Amino acid sequence: MTPKLHFISGLPRSGSTLLSALLRQNPRFHASMTSPVGSLVKRMLEAMSEDSEFSVFITPEQKRALVLSIFSAYYYPQADKEIIFDTNRVWCSKLSLIHELFPTAKVICCVRNIAWIMDSVERLVRRNAFDVSGLFQNPLERANVYSRTEALSQGGRLVGFAYNALKEAFYSEHSHSLLLVEYDLLSQNPEKTLSLIYQFLEEEPFTHDFENVQYDEPEFDKRLNTQGLHKVRKKVEFQPRQTVLPPDLFTKFNNLSFWTELSNSQANLIVAQPS
Repeated sequence: MTPKLHFISGLPRSGSTLLSALLRQNPRFHASMTSPVGSLVKRMLEAMSEDSEFSVFITPEQKRALVLSIFSAYYYPQADKEIIFDTNRVWCSKLSLIHELFPTAKVICCVRNIAWIMDSVERLVRRNAFDVSGLFQNPLERANVYSRTEALSQGGRLVGFAYNALKEAFYSEHSHSLLLVEYDLLSQNPEKTLSLIYQFLEEEPFTHDFENVQYDEPEFDKRLNTQGLHKVRKKVEFQPRQTVLPPDLFTKFNNLSFWTELSNSQANLIVAQPS
């Protein structure tokens, strides 16, 4: 049996690990945190590009087969599953590739107000006060909350890259294959949200346990010196809180949720409409 492939992408700190932890409760599904498949595909494409003198020996058919081999080899241990969800923020920038390789694949994009994403990362940094977070490249970036959020928002970094890739996908010709799921709605009403996700995937409903969710990747988070980055709380629930960001920073990032306006996009949405 060859598993069907779908993708999870979108913004960081927006519920992709929580969603994966829930989906993997279904014995037909395999889902996990960000996998290396996206990075491997990027490296393979670069190795076959015209920058390589050997590119003249690789036909378009061979390129397709080589990229497909990454998926089949990596997910060989999950060959008994019916559906595999591969998670990576890069997929929003690779919709054309996904469409060519897996025409029926769908992409679930986890989204969240950017101000609260910055707040979430900042809380993690402060919680690990004795560690030097690997999310930042040098002491200047780590210096204070302003330099940290500025670094994260750059185009090639954790938040900035994902945001730009999501916007590209949202307005692309393949936007109909997207489902944007807002973190607040997933955490406030997980049962209804999962039901809508199953409808989008055209899959049979499954009864999930929202009181006993289990997922953690302590070794991966330890390598980034950011403990708790992928730890999911046992119970799915929304926890309102005050932001730790200074007011001017929160305001700066608070109005960037372009996905609440569907003009020029065919994407599917599970998001709260602005008041």
